[in-house]
Amino acid sequence: MSSIQGLANTLALLITFLGAPPLYSNTIGWVQVFVVRHYGYGVESVTVIVWGGVCAALVFFISRASISTALVMGGIALATRFL
Repeated sequence: MSSIQGLANTLALLITFLGAPPLYSNTIGWVQVFVVRHYGYGVESVTVIVWGGVCAALVFFISRASISTALVMGGIALATRFL
């Protein structure tokens, strides 16, 4: 089971490396407009840093959960097929 978790973490890191920048670049403009509209001027620079962390965390944890679930379900499917 630890090997499955290790593989899921490694693949999630790879997906985060490839997926977080496009998510960030496609959404940062909207997020900054939203923050300025609701919280006022002067928080744009903080928003850039926080939103980058949020994007990375979202991509990492969603991909890790998906990959881990797929690996476990794939293993169960193989076990029931051959045993």
